[in-house]
Amino acid sequence: MDTKRSGTLAYGNRTARLRAAGLVCAVAVAGALVTGCGDDKGGGGSSSSPSESGGGKSAAASPSGSGKLTEDQTQRKALIPKAKITYDKALSAATGAVSGSKPVKAELKRGTGGKPVWETEVATTDGTKSMVTVDAVSGKAAKPRADSDEDSDDKAKLAGWLKKAKVTAQEAAQVATGKKKGTVSSIELDDNDQGKEIWSVDVVTESDWNKTTYDIDAADKKVLRTHVDTD
Repeated sequence: MDTKRSGTLAYGNRTARLRAAGLVCAVAVAGALVTGCGDDKGGGGSSSSPSESGGGKSAAASPSGSGKLTEDQTQRKALIPKAKITYDKALSAATGAVSGSKPVKAELKRGTGGKPVWETEVATTDGTKSMVTVDAVSGKAAKPRADSDEDSDDKAKLAGWLKKAKVTAQEAAQVATGKKKGTVSSIELDDNDQGKEIWSVDVVTESDWNKTTYDIDAADKKVLRTHVDTD
């Protein structure tokens, strides 16, 4: 084979290879492949998934990564500003609805139609507990409901708490809000793992809508435990 013919064949083979490569690129583009054609450095048509680039749902779901509120924080932000009646006024309305009763619990919740309500519990000195729903906008107390799950042991235990508690709900709340400026969203007379009577107080801060729980000794106002809920 002479030199001229050999060169022609080589040129034709190279042209065929280039056409084949061009066809592969065309197929890749038509198939929406993310890898580039004919780019040895990996540039050009390559792209990243949302999780690789820091965008998409994975970043939006992370408050620390995106600054967005969690589900619980969003619920607090939507509920707390709507409440015009504070916990202490709700407890006052509840004890007013049950003669001779003392406060046991008040928790701000979402009522029918998203309307804020205080779900309160009050009890008489013998430990008989009643539940009273108080409208968090008007302050009106609904008809008291007896706690059907309460038995004689429960009554005796609650009566003991009421007798030992020297600190009022309002005093415990003042201790908590003195530690953390915010809105009291829940307060409850309870006992801790050591069997000590406490007031458990939740304080929500409007700067970040986090909830901080303080366990206040019901005998001397001492803060026994602090827990910040950032969820």
